[in-house]
Amino acid sequence: MSTDTDVARPARAEGWLLGRDPRMAIAQGRHIVTRALGYLVLVMLTVLSVFPLVWMVLTSLKDRTETYSTSWLPSRVTFASYLFVWERMNVGLSLLNSVKVTVSTVVVVVALATLAGYAFARIEFPGKQAIFLLLLSTLMVPGTVLLIPLFLQLSALKLIDSQLGLILAYIGSGLPFAMFLMRSFFATLPAELVDAGRIDGASEFGIFARIMLPLARPGVATITIFQFMSTWNEFVFAATFVHDPVKRTLQPALYALVGRYSTNWPALTAALTMSIAPIVMVYLLMQRQFVAGLTTGAIKG
Repeated sequence: MSTDTDVARPARAEGWLLGRDPRMAIAQGRHIVTRALGYLVLVMLTVLSVFPLVWMVLTSLKDRTETYSTSWLPSRVTFASYLFVWERMNVGLSLLNSVKVTVSTVVVVVALATLAGYAFARIEFPGKQAIFLLLLSTLMVPGTVLLIPLFLQLSALKLIDSQLGLILAYIGSGLPFAMFLMRSFFATLPAELVDAGRIDGASEFGIFARIMLPLARPGVATITIFQFMSTWNEFVFAATFVHDPVKRTLQPALYALVGRYSTNWPALTAALTMSIAPIVMVYLLMQRQFVAGLTTGAIKG
């Protein structure tokens, strides 16, 4: 009895293989090969993207004498470069200045952009479209073109070589894009919520603060990350409008580490590693809202 069963099983298996549609087998094989190639491309792109960061961190842990060694890994892990840039190059003060300037800029830009975005999306007033297009047209002007006019304006206001003038320049350059993004986000929210708030007797600011703003948290997170990154990494305005080393932000201070004839690469990479840490922390804290803000409007219903 068992012999008959053992003979029947291979027969059924062979019959299943013979009866299988060859086109389905080819399609499944192509699907497997396509997915494997896709994963291979993603792995290669990931390695290419992560390699500069890994090289930077590993170089910062090397001694200066082995900067140009053939090995990527340090023979002896040392944090001397971090101590050098923190104590001798005064990077800690520049880091604190960047925190002040960036946080002040982000707070003001987020506050003004949310208010202006709600007004342009939900409030009717004369000349709304013309004013919005006028503000939006500033996005087409490169920042370097505005460098000399901004310098003359800040000089007339006696704000050259001050962090306040730098903050005002950052607010003016970052506000149009943030306002455009928040207007688009508020436009995706149901208009019935605004009508319901007005029927209940809420003021326009009450509708904005109590109803619409809590729903706009993904959009707020998105403009916060974008503005934080652009302000933190900005170099041209910071190097042009602020000359005092005590008041300078981090990016001009990092550029000062580049020597004319030689560069202390472990010190430079250590300072760069310290400079990207706040950006990574902000993104990790707000990545969920950031992704939700980018995907808003992609799915209907």
